[in-house]
Amino acid sequence: MIGNLLSAMTKPALLQAPSTVDYLVIAGGGGGAGDYGGGGGAGGYRESSLAVSGGTNYTVTIGAGGAANGGVTPSGAGNKGSNSVFSSITSTGGGYGGGYLSSGTGQAGGDGGSGGGGCGGEGNNAAGGAASPSGQGTAGIAANRNAAYRVGGSGGGASAQGTNNGSTGATAGGAGTTSSINGTSVGRGGGGGGSSQGGAGACTASDGGGAGFKSGTGVGTGSSGTANTGGGAGGGPSNGGSGGSGIVIIAYPTSFKPLTVGAGLTYTEPSRAGYRVYQFTAGTGTVSW
Repeated sequence: MIGNLLSAMTKPALLQAPSTVDYLVIAGGGGGAGDYGGGGGAGGYRESSLAVSGGTNYTVTIGAGGAANGGVTPSGAGNKGSNSVFSSITSTGGGYGGGYLSSGTGQAGGDGGSGGGGCGGEGNNAAGGAASPSGQGTAGIAANRNAAYRVGGSGGGASAQGTNNGSTGATAGGAGTTSSINGTSVGRGGGGGGSSQGGAGACTASDGGGAGFKSGTGVGTGSSGTANTGGGAGGGPSNGGSGGSGIVIIAYPTSFKPLTVGAGLTYTEPSRAGYRVYQFTAGTGTVSW
């Protein structure tokens, strides 16, 4: 009797499943376009908290970035990024950068978590894509062709639209958002810069987005978005870059039990004081408590 009592007193209490977790879910960024096309939009960005329960399997999927050029009917356009998922939370892939159509007109940027930038064709300035569904990013920017330069539009970012100044050849991708959910302040979800034929301005990007390529020779490739940021790709005079892959991060206090991660997912456990953090960077599978 005394032995049983002492055993019960020294046995550690079983940790319970959390009732709520914090999450960051970012989709894959859109691919950039060629032929002085637009930059890709950032993957949809969602960060909040979600109610969970023990004994339930929750799906986690990391969206790939959209490939550059091809896949969409116009050969110069990029491709839309793929969705990322955690349970009921789905972030939408970034819109593709618009390319140059065989008719000589520019194509509009694709819709997505953030919209892709439009392409400046012969005599038209194509519009940027919409942020659809709303609330995950911003719209892409229209092209701004003028007498001197062809300037593709920039992709939208998680927190702001890009800019486009055809008079200087500048086309900057939209800004992303900074999060410290994994214990380190990191900017993600930047839009891709559009391409430009010339001028003094820069085709910049930030927060994981790829810079556009500026060239008067018609040769050059836009930069790709950074992996696991959902950054949109830059446009280029000959080729665009590829969008950055997405990411899913789950965090909750260490007073609750560890997460069980199923097969098919690649993850790390970053250090954050007082929290268990699971950072998923590739694959699809289920998690549970």
